[in-house]
Amino acid sequence: MAEKQAHDLNGAYYGPSVPPPPVRQSYHRPGRGTGCGCFFRFLLSFVISVVVTLGLAILIFWLIFRPNNIKFHVTDASLTQFNFTADNTLKYNLALNISVRNPNKKIGVYYELILVRAHYEDQRFDSVNLTPFYQGHKNTSVLSPVFVGQQLVLLGADELSKFNAEKNAGVYSIDVKLYLRIKFKVGKIKTWWFKPKVKCDLKVPLSSNGTSASGFETTKCDIDF
Repeated sequence: MAEKQAHDLNGAYYGPSVPPPPVRQSYHRPGRGTGCGCFFRFLLSFVISVVVTLGLAILIFWLIFRPNNIKFHVTDASLTQFNFTADNTLKYNLALNISVRNPNKKIGVYYELILVRAHYEDQRFDSVNLTPFYQGHKNTSVLSPVFVGQQLVLLGADELSKFNAEKNAGVYSIDVKLYLRIKFKVGKIKTWWFKPKVKCDLKVPLSSNGTSASGFETTKCDIDF
């Protein structure tokens, strides 16, 4: 056996040959969250695309139709009775003409609900429902609510003092509010329903002849969508 041992050229003995180390197999471990990151990037891109598309659609709609808000004005007011009795009863007789202007050339308006309420010192004393109607392009319509009757109205000391001062002046601060349910018509397309509110802050002189009180000024109303 000794004769079969490995020797070098000089006869020196180095022992048996050492086998090479085994080859270690390497593998790639997939990173955590890669799929989740791709999903959120896709979701973000989708949301941005939707927002941009909607923005362009709104811009194109505005450029084509140039929509404008409906305009409300109280043009006439007749107040022939507005008395507050000792038993906290308000007796009233108020008639109004409210001008409604649709300034749009290509947009019509459906008025399905028109509820008009009259307030004094933030307390409602009457309400009326008006007939629904359709308003065409660049059209002006007139609403004529009438409030007649009596209603229990509880006024505090400050409100009662203000009422007496207005009674002496012959001009009353009355708030009229309109609650609407409307739909717009663009060509043959009808939009969904909107519920705007309209508020008219009026200074109404008391009249004795049953006609529009002299001194009443046309009042612009505020609309809130």
